[in-house]
Amino acid sequence: MLKAVTPDMLDAKTPPDVIIQAEARHPETDPTLGIPVTVDRTGTPRHRLVTLGDSLTQGFQSGAIFKTNLSYPSLIAQELGWQNQFRYPAYNSPGDGLPLNLESLARSLESQFGDKIDWYELPGAAFFVNGYLNDIENYWERGAGSTLPDPKGAINHNLAVYGWDLRNTLSRNADIAQAVLKANPPQDSLGERITDPIGQITSYHNERATLRVLNSARNASGAALSPVQAAAALGAESGQGTSDGIETLIVMIGANNALGSILTFNVSWSGDDYRDQDKNNKYTVWRPIHFKAELDLLVAEVKKVQARHVIFATVPHVTIAPYARGVDRKVRPDSRYYPFYTLPWISDQAFDANNPKKYPRLTEQEARAIDSAIDQYNEAIVDAVKTARLQGKNWYLFELSGLLDRVAFRRYLTPGLEEARPSWWDAVGGKYELPPALQALTPDLDSRFFSSSAKGRTQGGIFALDGIHPTTVGYGIMAQELIKIMQLAGVKFYGSDGQTERQGNIKIDFNRLLQLDTLIQNPPRSIANDLSLLRWLDETFNIFGRLLRSTF
Repeated sequence: MLKAVTPDMLDAKTPPDVIIQAEARHPETDPTLGIPVTVDRTGTPRHRLVTLGDSLTQGFQSGAIFKTNLSYPSLIAQELGWQNQFRYPAYNSPGDGLPLNLESLARSLESQFGDKIDWYELPGAAFFVNGYLNDIENYWERGAGSTLPDPKGAINHNLAVYGWDLRNTLSRNADIAQAVLKANPPQDSLGERITDPIGQITSYHNERATLRVLNSARNASGAALSPVQAAAALGAESGQGTSDGIETLIVMIGANNALGSILTFNVSWSGDDYRDQDKNNKYTVWRPIHFKAELDLLVAEVKKVQARHVIFATVPHVTIAPYARGVDRKVRPDSRYYPFYTLPWISDQAFDANNPKKYPRLTEQEARAIDSAIDQYNEAIVDAVKTARLQGKNWYLFELSGLLDRVAFRRYLTPGLEEARPSWWDAVGGKYELPPALQALTPDLDSRFFSSSAKGRTQGGIFALDGIHPTTVGYGIMAQELIKIMQLAGVKFYGSDGQTERQGNIKIDFNRLLQLDTLIQNPPRSIANDLSLLRWLDETFNIFGRLLRSTF
């Protein structure tokens, strides 16, 4: 039986089209939604995998876009035997990525100051970080990183850009990004150090990242294309014996229509100008009616893409990400929410419920309203997939939202929180079963904010150091679930030679991924003591304020 909504669950500022729910929506368990579709699998599409999305698809991790060869699309391409053909942008640079790789920074500080920065070392550490940030900024604004990719090159297959929402995917392109950079040229290095002496984050980093994805996404006359237009252009390149240019198109977009609320700890519902990209940055959560209007436009464009199979992902509940940490004692044991949400390094003891100015916060009522809106986003996505299948299109649903609900440690899996679980918990299998190689880890892999010491990882491991994006093995979990859907769709997987067809269920090699996941395999020793290093970085340099809150 569904739990009832009570007055204490409501926030007065919530718009009327947000339908507040006492528990999370029931995730779909059948990617086909029970609707059979006849598929013509004649011929071989030229492009076996194309992806649209945001940071989760581009491969963002620990505050940076860097290991794009370990994004979930790249992991899938490897299992397809198509890794040498799959095109994606690279972001190799000093500091490992753009805008700031927190794991790389933590390791650099360790090499200079050891496991812990003592009080008398703080001035030297601050000077070190300032120089570190300046080197990264110089590379991207004035150095080799400022050189644009060839506009006449081939269109990338991974067309995701971190921080983008539905409207961006529909409308933004490389020329828009170039115009922004042209209108805002960087100062010389000395000038920026004078105006910002505590350290810089690369200016307009999203535009710089965008150009690496989309500068080659152009039509025959050289006009810049949006991601969905670029996908359509790839789809128009017919394969051998088929009009489908793309075999599988994955669309995973929409998280940034709500993520800003937890990054800023501010709930600002979208207004009537939500489509205006020059004005809509002031909104941190899209009202469901606005999200659906944008989704309808995106769905119409995706239907124009010549793709044999399309997979749409649901939007995760952004309040599960450990960047927003629940604090204060739960008043109701049957509620999945804590009374307040604040920065991950703020302890229950330090948090003062009676002093709203001490630390940024969201209330449990605001968190419930955000998640309820996301549930409505997902119902709209389900309806879009259902309609497409009824029209004979081979579309599928990837329940990313349901997957993350089932690994939410501090929401459902902490001992004593059994009452908070939704009524559908057991019907969908309960706690998500991790692959055997991940189950063997000690301590258990979970969704808490990553922490480690000289002895290794002490908690977390699904989310990386920014508390928003997955670790490498976390991306592997996403890739594995998508591969299951692709096999259901009849997609064939091949060996590394691209010729030998693989039989049976395709399994990601998680033992291999663990060796590639530096955060799990060899974690920084300093991310401990109540996350003191990250707290110091944020308080001294406003790292998270500049970094995460400028990427949604």
